[in-house]
Amino acid sequence: MDKIGLDIVGLSYSQTQSGAYALVLGEQEGKRRLPIIIGGFEAQAIAIELEDMTPSRPLTHDLFKSFAESFDITIDEVIIYNLMEGIFHAKLICNRDGKQIEIDTRTSDAVALAVRFKCPISTYEFILKDAGIVLEDEDSAESPKKAVIKKPSSKKEKKGIDSLKISELKEKLQKAIDTEDYEQAGKLRDEINRRSGTSN
Repeated sequence: MDKIGLDIVGLSYSQTQSGAYALVLGEQEGKRRLPIIIGGFEAQAIAIELEDMTPSRPLTHDLFKSFAESFDITIDEVIIYNLMEGIFHAKLICNRDGKQIEIDTRTSDAVALAVRFKCPISTYEFILKDAGIVLEDEDSAESPKKAVIKKPSSKKEKKGIDSLKISELKEKLQKAIDTEDYEQAGKLRDEINRRSGTSN
């Protein structure tokens, strides 16, 4: 399968999960966005590195990098290789003395390490097809490799998405994409797919 390169588009506060964030990855040669819900610690680890900040003491991902470099281990690539029951699966493609080793990892940790090792992030077409959100207005996208922390909106949904008609879901999906609320867009997309009989 051909791999598709991804860039980090930004980070935003989760609208529904306290302490969680939406990591948004963007297709390098396209308009699709891949929103992934991650924990606050991992979001902080990614943002700190993207903003070139230096913590007073090494974070866990910094320790991993120092440990790996001490033993001449590099990470050549991060691949988001599967999506099962709404959970993304990733692996590190590591290299030591010309020998390649694959290590399974959480996607959030993989991205936090990718920004430290400055290695590419990629995925496959079937994942972007199932979980990607098409961004119609490319000018509204954030610049790649910038950590953008967006605060949650004070507005709440008047009705749950399960009570909306398909036409209303599609309208809300477009609004969510326009306002770059990728987490909500992902939920709306999943509900539309569920009702349409499309499985992820």
